[in-house]
Amino acid sequence: MTPNYPSLYQINTRVWLIDLTRKLGRPATLDDIPDAELDMLAEMGFDWIWFLSVWYTGELGRKISRETPGLRCDFEDTLPDLQEQDIAGSGFAISGYSVHPGLGGDAALARLRTRLNNRGLKLMLDFVPNHMGPDHPWIEDHPDYFVSGTESDFEMYPQNYNRIKRKNGDMIMAYGRDPYFAGWPDTLQLDYSNPATAEAMTRELLSISERCDGVRCDMAMLILPDVFENTWGRKAHAFWPFAIQSVREKEPGFCFMAEVYWDMEWTMQQQGFDYAYDKRLYDRLREGHARPVREHFYATPDYQDRLARFLENHDEQRAAASFDIQNHEAAAEFQLVGKQERPHGQ
Repeated sequence: MTPNYPSLYQINTRVWLIDLTRKLGRPATLDDIPDAELDMLAEMGFDWIWFLSVWYTGELGRKISRETPGLRCDFEDTLPDLQEQDIAGSGFAISGYSVHPGLGGDAALARLRTRLNNRGLKLMLDFVPNHMGPDHPWIEDHPDYFVSGTESDFEMYPQNYNRIKRKNGDMIMAYGRDPYFAGWPDTLQLDYSNPATAEAMTRELLSISERCDGVRCDMAMLILPDVFENTWGRKAHAFWPFAIQSVREKEPGFCFMAEVYWDMEWTMQQQGFDYAYDKRLYDRLREGHARPVREHFYATPDYQDRLARFLENHDEQRAAASFDIQNHEAAAEFQLVGKQERPHGQ
C-alpha cells in the first residue's frame, strides 16, 4: 500500500474487548490486545487503524440506551440473546475526551499507539463535534455551550427537547440531531452560535491530537454554518477551518476524515479535511448499475484523491448482507479500479 492511497481498518473497540474478557476470564483493557493481532493488521497492508469508541461515556447514556424501547428493539433484532451487560451505551454520547477507565485509561491508549506506530500503523480516533453525552460536566458548568429551549419547545417537540436535571437549576435542552430525523435522546446539542462553544471544542480537538494520529469526525457537516442555521435558526461561525488550522500548527501531519452525507464531500474538503466519506459511491454500488459507478470515477483526481471509499461501515449493513457474492466481487473490483485510476482514501 503506497502512502498516497492509505487504507483504514475499523475496529469496534468495546466489542473486541468484551470478546477478550470472555477469553481471559477477567476484564480486558487496551493493553490486552495481542501483539499478534496488530502484526496481522500490519501484514495485511493497512496503514490506519480506527479504534471506534474509546472515549468516556457515562452511566446516564447507557441507561437511556437500555430503557428506550425503539433502541432496545433494534438491539434485540441484532442480538436475539441480548443481555443487559451487552448494552454499553453509544460511543458517540461522549461524557469526556479521556479514555474510558474500563478500557485502561489514557495510559493504555498511549501504549497501544506506540505498539501501532512501531508496526508502521497510525491510530485514528473519534471526534464528535455536534453533541455531547447527557452527563458531560459542561451541562453543569457551561450550559451556555448547549442549545437550550423553552417549555413550549418541550411540549411541541418532545422528540427534540428534554428537561435536564441540574444541580444549578433544571433546563430545557435540545437533543443532538440530524435535521431530517428526531433527536438522539442520549445526546445534547452543542451551540455553535456561541463562540465560546467553538473555542472549547477546538481545545478538545487539540487535546485529542496529542493522543492519536488522526480523527474521524462524526457527522461533520452538521456544524457547517448554513446547516446549523437551517437546523436551529441560529447563526454560527465557521468552525472547521479555524479548528483544523489550530491543530495543524501544533501537529502538521495530523489527519482529518469527515463523515459526510448529502453530496457535501467537496464542501468538507474545502473546509480543510484530508478525506471525506464517499457515500454516493457506496449507494451506487448497492444499486447495482454499472454505468453510474463507472461515471463516478470521471471526477478530477484532486477531488477523488481525498475521498474515503468503503464497502464496510458501522452505519450500514455488513457487506455480506448488502451484496450477493457476485455483486460483492464486482463492487470490490470497482473500488480497485477506482483506486488505480482515481485514487481514494479508505
